[in-house]
Amino acid sequence: MTKSLLCWPEPVIRVQSLAASGIRANPRAEVDVPVIDFQNLFSSDRGLCDEALRCVHNACREWGFFQIVNHGVSHELMKRTCEVWHEFFNLPLEEKQKYANTPATYEGELVAEYGSEVVRLGGKLMKVLSMNLGLEEDSLLKSFGGEENVGACLRVSYYPKCPQPDLTLGLSPHSDPGGLTILLPDENVGGLQVCRKGSWLTVKPVPNAFIINIGDQIQVLSNAIYQSVEHRVIVNSNEDRVSLAIFYNPKSDQLLEPCKKLLTKDRPALYKPMTYDEYRLTIRAKGPCGKKQVESLKSPRQSD
Repeated sequence: MTKSLLCWPEPVIRVQSLAASGIRANPRAEVDVPVIDFQNLFSSDRGLCDEALRCVHNACREWGFFQIVNHGVSHELMKRTCEVWHEFFNLPLEEKQKYANTPATYEGELVAEYGSEVVRLGGKLMKVLSMNLGLEEDSLLKSFGGEENVGACLRVSYYPKCPQPDLTLGLSPHSDPGGLTILLPDENVGGLQVCRKGSWLTVKPVPNAFIINIGDQIQVLSNAIYQSVEHRVIVNSNEDRVSLAIFYNPKSDQLLEPCKKLLTKDRPALYKPMTYDEYRLTIRAKGPCGKKQVESLKSPRQSD
């Protein structure tokens, strides 16, 4: 975790510049994305376990997003970590500027503990996805370069209240380029929206839950059995919002392509091989643009 924080790969963008980047309408239909009781995935009760596995599988296929409760990360640790970041963002601007673009300075005992716990959770999720795909339990982790080489990065986002929230976005539509995103949202202030069947739906956070979303590299490895999803962030007119995202990503120079076991004559590889670094450079060059980035990876014969 420490190594990952020291080499954060993306530029840190001021939220004010994002808010000023354009004028867009923001429908606020609120929705409950699937909620999974994570402990049931490891239950000795076969029926509970199978049902939880089925729910995760369906959520990955149909939503690309789900929430998990009873995940094993201390609720008190989650609460204290959020409080620390709220305190940070309430500091005077000149104080915050001292830490700008240097994520290594954010890490103290508390954040390191939080990161370690969430990264461990990410490893468990990868095993669950592998099993649901009919692969060996460690298959997806091996495709990422092995558990010891996973690139886990923490990004904390601050969205100040905006008097005209319908006229701006906190973050433009995009799918996450990496593997999994494990998001600790602000329970009291909604803002994350997912695109489902052509409509933007605001996710209603469940207390003490993490929101999990599938990234582009899981879509590639699963040969599009599991889908990353386009999402964005809206701002609130009355309250600031803080969220913590840990991105569970492949090793940067790892070559990624659909798992051989998932390929058939009727469903050949949809995506050409590419390292995560190569894909990330494409994202940097073009910026957030929905799901066009991952679709551009498709093999020429699959793009016709």
